[in-house]
Amino acid sequence: MQIDVVVPIYNAFEVLQKCLSSLERYQSNINQIVLINDASTDERIEQLINEIGKENGWKIIHQNKNLGFVKTANKGLKYSDNHTILLNSDTIVTKYWIDAFKQALKLNPTLGTATPWSNNAEICSFPKFLMNHPLPTSIDEMAKVLYKKHQSKYPILPTAVGFCMLVSQKAKQLVGFFDEQHFGHGYGEENDYSLRVEQAGLKNILCDNAYVAHVGNQSFADMDIKPSEETMQRLLAKHPDYLIMIQKYIDQDPLSDLRSQIILLLNKEGIIV
Repeated sequence: MQIDVVVPIYNAFEVLQKCLSSLERYQSNINQIVLINDASTDERIEQLINEIGKENGWKIIHQNKNLGFVKTANKGLKYSDNHTILLNSDTIVTKYWIDAFKQALKLNPTLGTATPWSNNAEICSFPKFLMNHPLPTSIDEMAKVLYKKHQSKYPILPTAVGFCMLVSQKAKQLVGFFDEQHFGHGYGEENDYSLRVEQAGLKNILCDNAYVAHVGNQSFADMDIKPSEETMQRLLAKHPDYLIMIQKYIDQDPLSDLRSQIILLLNKEGIIV
């Protein structure tokens, strides 16, 4: 079972350094790492990824023209013939993260997408729902306890969260890729994709024994691309019931008990969150 990791990159040099350093530390069991530079205007980006790519044998792609996140992500998904993790360049991966995703794939044969816990991941935020938390100080200790001592439940999610999103081979075969026509530079594409995954009979799950930190809104940020009413209208044009479905999920907060169980486990191991 092979997993490739694709990192679309546009500027955000400082957080990119941290992301790539974490990938260097925890790249074991990854089949291939692909860095795609979407014509960054920061000249330091090209040198950084060329050097780190050469040192580690990673695949480096430099685009001469800025295509935006959605087309760049699709390029990476199509380049990979395996299960693929789309990883934002403003993330920090942790120990056992790939092992956790591989376990999720093994135990969930109809898996379409999977998202880990994070400090800043909307419905997958931990320890509190829909919150943007500071980066945890004991990130690797937390990740180790999650993987080694938490019995995974793999709860169903209404949508993947795009900061770190595994897309299975089966999803690519049955569903295809992100909708470039409707979602342009980004925001809404993973929601649309997740709904199409469900329609194809596959599952969007929380990989609840994995943790990936997320700084948030860094890469692609200086292009002034933000969620907007227009973004939501594009999504609703394809999926009119989306807001009702999401509001129902938020009202019910089905991950509440799971988060509480994990907090107790972490506290028992001396990790305060």
